[in-house]
Formats: sequence, structure tokens, C-alpha cells
Amino acid sequence: MNAIDQPLTSLQADRAEAFLRGLQDRICAAIEQLDGGARFVEDAWTRPAGGGGRTRVLRDGQVFEQAGVNFSRVHGHQLPPSATAHRPELAGGRFVATGVSLVLHPKNPYIPTTHANVRYFEAGKEGVEPVWWFGGGFDLTPFYPFDEDVRHWHTVARELCAPYGAEVYPRYKKWCDDYFYLKHRGETRGVGGLFYDDLNEGGFERCLGFTEAVGQGFLDAYLPIAERRRDTPWGDREREFQLYRRGRYVEFNLVYDRGTLFGLQSGGRTESILMSLPPRVRFEYAYQPEPGSPEARLADYLRPRDWAEE
Repeated sequence: MNAIDQPLTSLQADRAEAFLRGLQDRICAAIEQLDGGARFVEDAWTRPAGGGGRTRVLRDGQVFEQAGVNFSRVHGHQLPPSATAHRPELAGGRFVATGVSLVLHPKNPYIPTTHANVRYFEAGKEGVEPVWWFGGGFDLTPFYPFDEDVRHWHTVARELCAPYGAEVYPRYKKWCDDYFYLKHRGETRGVGGLFYDDLNEGGFERCLGFTEAVGQGFLDAYLPIAERRRDTPWGDREREFQLYRRGRYVEFNLVYDRGTLFGLQSGGRTESILMSLPPRVRFEYAYQPEPGSPEARLADYLRPRDWAEE
């Protein structure tokens, strides 16, 4: 094997991988405990282009209709276009990427859908200094929102950011609001959270520590909300609205999401990449909720607000 064909190896990537594997285990254990019935089924996989991962999916539980928690570490000899759009000097370089990504689709429409992702990326090319960065975050997508839930979500996000500087939470909150935005709908995907990318400021240890805080912070932010809403009564009306709003989730992931594009362009495992899509969804032409209804109320939440300050 020629030197250029060797996988990119890195002690930093190994450390990130160890943290991420443990994070997948902790999150899956917490979700199983919350659900109280179903268990994750693991699908270990490899990809011809290099690397592999563990896809874990829980289906038809007491709380979750579908929950997916992915771990992967992949490498390649050719960076995909989505990874070099902002770093053209790396085109043609080798890369290693490792991360955990999850999407939870609850049964009860009063429990929000949620997404979280933390990842490490490193790239190198002969004649170009290697680069590395962390990225990730978490966001919340309620269909029947409660102010106390949204405030709790953002308070946890603000507090985990606080040790890293007063400017971190406002910056990454805004980045989340801007990123999870459906331009063709003129609305945010949900009520936001945190989003960051290209993080290497302050060195590896600081960036790894922050990413570890985000991974743990997700559980601290989400579990109390799901526990609080799991027994809220619901019926066909709420279910139909939940399925309709899930369509917005599909639209964002297939049109805008950079992680989806990177996975597909880099030869990733299609089933694992598209695990984020809900198991059931509906689309309805020109739907408009009844004025003054609980469904119409959602529109007030699909714009950025300073929830942690309210």
C-alpha cells in the first residue's frame, strides 16, 4: 500500500473515539431506562472506503417510537465536496472522522423530538499542515411546547458553556438558530439549543473537554423534559399534527443538513445516515392550523428567543 493510501492515524482521533464510544453507551443506557421496555438493537458495520461503526436503534418502545444512536469512525483518501467547500486547500487529502449522532422520535406528541451530535474531524495532505476540529451540539423540536421545558433546555446549555467563557453560549445558541432554519419555510426547525463547528481554539484538551460537556449536557437537558411529559394524554388530533410536523424534520435533513451530505458523499452507510428520519410521517398540501388552536401556537416558538434570560 502506498503511503498516500494509508489511513490517516492520530492519537487525538483515538482519544476522541474512546470518549465517543463511551458516550454512546451512556446515552443508550439512559434512554433504555427512561423507556422502561424496549432495548436497542446494535448493527455493527464496516464500509469499503474505510472504517465503520455501531448503529443502535430502539423501536416501538413505551416512550419512543424510534430512537437511534450512532457511533462511527471512518477514514478515507479523498475528502468529499461538503468537507472542502470552506477549506479548498485540503481537496484530495486524507481524513479521519469519528462521532456520535442521535435522533429520538417519541410516541407521545407532547414529548419533543430531539437531535444531538458530537464529532471529531482531522485531515491531512502532503505539503499542507494537518488540521483538526470538533463540532456538535443539540437541539429540541417540540410540537406542543411548554415554556418551562424550553427554558430548562436552554438553561442547561448556558450552564455547560459558562466555564468556557461568557460569550460561548450566545455564540453557539445563535449558530444553532441560524443553522437549523428552513429557509423555504421561513421558520426554525424547533426551539434551538447549541451548534458549533471547526472548534480548535485553545488546544485539543480544552476542545475535548467542551465536547464532553455537551455530550453529558444533552442528557441533563432532555431526560427531565421527557419524564415530565411522558404521561400527558393525547389522541388522534395530536398524533396527526405530530406526523405533519415531522415532515419539517425530513425536509431539513434531506435539503440542508451538512452531516447527511457528508455521510452520503463520503460513501457512508446509507441506513445509518438516514436513521434520523422518523418511522412515520405525513405531508399535507397547504395545511393551516385553526386560528387560536394549540397547533397554531407552535408558530410563536419557531423564531429565535433568549429563553435562558426569560
